[in-house]
Amino acid sequence: MAISKVYDFHMHTILSDGVLLPIELIRRCIVNRSAGMVIADHAGPSTMQRVIAEGGRDCALAREHWGFECYAGVELTHVPSASIADLAMQAKELGAALVVVHGESPVEPVEPGTNLAAATCPDVDILAHPGLLTAQVAEAALTTDVYIELTARRGHNMANGLVTNVALQAGAKLIVDSDAHQPDDILTPQWAEHVARCAGVPEDLISSIVCDHAQAMLARAQANFAKAGAA
Repeated sequence: MAISKVYDFHMHTILSDGVLLPIELIRRCIVNRSAGMVIADHAGPSTMQRVIAEGGRDCALAREHWGFECYAGVELTHVPSASIADLAMQAKELGAALVVVHGESPVEPVEPGTNLAAATCPDVDILAHPGLLTAQVAEAALTTDVYIELTARRGHNMANGLVTNVALQAGAKLIVDSDAHQPDDILTPQWAEHVARCAGVPEDLISSIVCDHAQAMLARAQANFAKAGAA
């Protein structure tokens, strides 16, 4: 069955190092048949509050006028691994719908131990582009229900095949994201399916990972957003 809609929980805007306003990114995702998204701009302790609040305003406008499910989160990026638990908790308290952690990509000097710190943190939702994923990290992610990302991003995606193999062996949940920074990066249903297939996801699991896991993550974002609003 062909995949007809797409989701994305790892996207960047001019609030960090992307090229689009949050509202334009949202509009372009709608045109690309997105059924829901989270903006996860790069953030650390100095910028978390700003990017969640500013991105959140554009998301609120899109939900009101377009009925589109979109929320603001963060991608904790190059922070000390020992700080991840505290920063993830702070991000959720500030209203982040999802907390993504910038994993140990093969093309950036991320501190070793970041993957494990993210995978063992209950306030982290997605471990992004983890690079040389280990069984220990995948098993920890299964326990905490942290999803492991298959990324469409060039460079970061060099280890996608290994990530698929290790995650599936451990029973950890995979999810496909774009890590979009510009318009050409935005996923379509066909591109998300292609990313999963090229990562070695078995054919009978592609729909589950691209659609079912993504729907569950959107529901989590909605619940986190509602919880933050009620606090």
